[in-house]
Amino acid sequence: MGSPMASIFEKLWRLSAAAFVLKALFAAIAANGLLLAFILLRRAYRKRYFAKRDMRVYELRKRWDALISGEIPFESWRRNAFDREIVETIVLDAFEAAGPEESARLLKFLRASGLIEKRIFEARQLTGWRRTRALVALGRTRAPEGIPALAEGLRDLTLETRLAALRGLGRMASPQAAEEILAWLGEQGLTVPDLPLQSALLQCCVERPQLLLPHVQNAKGHLREVLGRVLGDVATPSLGSDLLQFVGDDLDELRAAAARAMSQSPSGLAHHVLNELARDPVWFVRLRAIVSLGKLSERRAIPALLRGLADSNRLVRLRAAEALVGLNTEMVPIFEQVVAAQDRYGLYAYLAALENADLRVQLETELQASTRVSEEDKKRLQNVLQVGRLPAEEPATVGSAIKSPAGQG
Repeated sequence: MGSPMASIFEKLWRLSAAAFVLKALFAAIAANGLLLAFILLRRAYRKRYFAKRDMRVYELRKRWDALISGEIPFESWRRNAFDREIVETIVLDAFEAAGPEESARLLKFLRASGLIEKRIFEARQLTGWRRTRALVALGRTRAPEGIPALAEGLRDLTLETRLAALRGLGRMASPQAAEEILAWLGEQGLTVPDLPLQSALLQCCVERPQLLLPHVQNAKGHLREVLGRVLGDVATPSLGSDLLQFVGDDLDELRAAAARAMSQSPSGLAHHVLNELARDPVWFVRLRAIVSLGKLSERRAIPALLRGLADSNRLVRLRAAEALVGLNTEMVPIFEQVVAAQDRYGLYAYLAALENADLRVQLETELQASTRVSEEDKKRLQNVLQVGRLPAEEPATVGSAIKSPAGQG
């Protein structure tokens, strides 16, 4: 039998544990009650806020033309943060679907009301998410005066802020914005993901792709590869002579850029350069070369285009077929060579291009009237054209190139 003192301590311990559990239960109930009250209060506040905002948007929309034209004084709404946010949101949303005239009118309104200057000030002075929000709004205005402030945002320590500034400069779609992005890359290197950078440069360098040339020449490593991709997409025939230096470059994208720029180059080397690039081991370089050969529209490109019909890549075959169909020359000799190649994939590509160009009847007429083709060969070619496949007695081969399953689709 235990001592009386031990039983007293045991009862006190049990009572203390029960009191602790009871207190914890009350605390949990109180916390849940407070959380529920907060949720209900917040829901009521947001409902009231959105109702108020909806009503104010309706009122402003009714007088929108007078508001934009300045007939309604800017002071009547600009000093009210609630109204100012609504007006700015409506204007920025309208930019997305506005034509040139409407965009000019909206930009004039933003300048006259001082909203652009306000966002420029915030983009330079604020920090954190407030600066990011100001940069996003400034980019959506597409106002050239915002470019310096956006360029400063590129040098922010926060990745999210840098991305907001980069996307804003991309929206500007101007060479000045491209110069700021390229200058920042020269200073800081690649400090953002590839895709946003490529997208921004593509939009900004379309007018002046030559801005990329010195940076591509001096860039190193992965940054050079990214800039090469951009140059490959924006290269124009005016850069033909400048891009000759990249014909033998180790970077695939730069060889593709050179191939694209040769499409209308006045240089006598264009055909020879494209003929070499059409044999490149990388499919998209061959694709660009074939497309450019088609744009040159010269008879001497026929051998390279026929070789493109036997390519392992489906897109290269299709573009080669389109180029052959688009040549301003007799169609029968080319069709003879397509059939003689005994490549069913090349034949399918050629016939598809013929149908898309609505030239099938013309080929049939030329074939019927041709005197240089024997009657036996003429019947064989007509049969291939009608049936859409090679004669059964001449089984198809895969051609000179080994086709991958993906390329044969």
